[in-house]
Amino acid sequence: MTFPGQDYQAPANLLQGRVILVTGASDGIGCVAARHYAALGATVVLLGRDLQKLEMVYDLIEKAGHPQPAIIPMNFSSATQADFDQLAVSIEQELGRLDGILHCAGLLGDITPLEMYDPDTWDELMKVNLRAPFVLTQALLPLLKRSPDASVIFVSSSVGRKARAFWGAYAVSKHGVEALSALFADEMANISKIRFNCINPGGTRTNMRARAYPAENPATVKTPEEIMPLFAWLMGPESQGVTGQSLDAQPPRLA
Repeated sequence: MTFPGQDYQAPANLLQGRVILVTGASDGIGCVAARHYAALGATVVLLGRDLQKLEMVYDLIEKAGHPQPAIIPMNFSSATQADFDQLAVSIEQELGRLDGILHCAGLLGDITPLEMYDPDTWDELMKVNLRAPFVLTQALLPLLKRSPDASVIFVSSSVGRKARAFWGAYAVSKHGVEALSALFADEMANISKIRFNCINPGGTRTNMRARAYPAENPATVKTPEEIMPLFAWLMGPESQGVTGQSLDAQPPRLA
């Protein structure tokens, strides 16, 4: 099976009438993806921990004339099962449907040897990067099953495929995300139309990337806008039947 490259041009109405939840929508890839999905016709649910930033994204979408988004503030570090269940109830009551999730929220944690890794930082990162995508997806499965064409995308990383020294909890959590996506895809293949896939964004110009590589020239990596083609394709109907895959949003860097 072939997948589209960076030259993929999404039809203007690709996501018309769909409701898409984007976590980590206040910044970085999540913010850009939310705006991109809205531009393609989706009603976007903006989830993040910084209400002020979410409101700024909301305003940008509204001013562009796209479908009115919704805002759900939530801190995954402290979110409970009841919080996730209530989120599902709120989406059903307010919007009546859910056609996709983009799991973009994540923490970097410490870049340090495991020997020195702080266990509390480890626990917080696992809550945000791994537990939250699992519990949130689980809570939203009943809504997703009712969609005729639902897509769930997990944002992974190259260190989620091959562990890299000093990347600690982040690498372990992204390995878990890859497994989580594969398990959901396998278990749901014969009982629903939901597809589950991972995207490795590659080197992308975000604040998290700048913290991980402080000496890197940001001009040498792509902007979030430049990696959107795969995010659009996997969320839209043209990727029907594609599930259980881990795809690259851009060609791997040589160094």
